Amino acid sequence: MNRPPPAKIFPLFLKLEYRPCLVAGAGPIAESKIGGLVAAAATVRVVAPEATPQVQSWAQQKKLEWHQREFQVTDLQGMFLVVAATSSAPLHEQIFAEARRLGVLCNVVDVPHLCDFYYPAVVRRGPLQIAISTAGQSPALAQRLRKELELQFGPEYEEWMESIGAARAEIALTNLTSEQRKQLLHEIASAKSFADFRKRTKKS
Repeated sequence: MNRPPPAKIFPLFLKLEYRPCLVAGAGPIAESKIGGLVAAAATVRVVAPEATPQVQSWAQQKKLEWHQREFQVTDLQGMFLVVAATSSAPLHEQIFAEARRLGVLCNVVDVPHLCDFYYPAVVRRGPLQIAISTAGQSPALAQRLRKELELQFGPEYEEWMESIGAARAEIALTNLTSEQRKQLLHEIASAKSFADFRKRTKKS
């Protein structure tokens, strides 16, 4: 059987602060998606008859709105994106179709052909984020690569990133030419700079 080629996707890091985001479902799988949106400071609305203790806790802390009922099509009005993580395939089809009609970005968990965007496997080291996507073809491979990259880019990268950011801010205030600034910025982000940083932190 001929399979369609993987969708062409555009890699992007989104700022979701204050953007209205909807999650249909509040079980264990939905919880991880909700948590990511909450961490990104999105304005999160959850629609589900039942919710995990963690989702209920977020609702009590006013980190999200929980509407304790079944999904309604009108829930999509005014949303920037929607994540569907229920146990109903027909409902997922309905959500995706209506989201498309309204121009709302949609992700139906574990159903690649009903997704406008995918959740990548992510390595996080402070401001440094390395995202891996297989366009929904093999989340297992993405997770394996994430684990390998976590070993390659250890926790020390978080502190190094902070020092780079501070140095960049200082360089921006100098009277150097744009070419000189560019050269310095590349130097402080070099492998040699990282090696020197590790030596200094080990001594201290």
